Amino acid sequence: MYKKILVPSDGSPTSDAALQEALRFGRTHGSGVRIVYVWEPMSYILAEGPVDLSAAMRKEGERVLEGAAAKAREAGVSAETALVEAADRRVPAAITDEAVRAQCDLIVMGTHGRRGFEHLVLGSVAEGVLRRATVPVLLLRSR
Repeated sequence: MYKKILVPSDGSPTSDAALQEALRFGRTHGSGVRIVYVWEPMSYILAEGPVDLSAAMRKEGERVLEGAAAKAREAGVSAETALVEAADRRVPAAITDEAVRAQCDLIVMGTHGRRGFEHLVLGSVAEGVLRRATVPVLLLRSR
């Protein structure tokens, strides 16, 4: 059925729930998972000068990926991890591009279920992935 599942993770409870679902699926069907943390380069201009947050973003991504890989090991599921820099792309594009590049045949991810003004302002990574994906996408809503 599905040989490799892409699981974007940001360390939130919603993405952890998606990881758990992907691991259940992987254990049942013998699928491997590729867990990715997508980060966007960020810098701010303060009175003291520019502050580059890229190192902090990468460090946080490494922490999230280490925790997710440990959960995969505990579940007995083969896992790969990757830090993915969005660079000049939006996060949904970085996720779907990674699914193609890594030859994943399913994306499992959480959605926060934002609506109304909050959705308009913050957007939806999950919705963007759904619109761009060339493979099936399983979305798990936050509880």
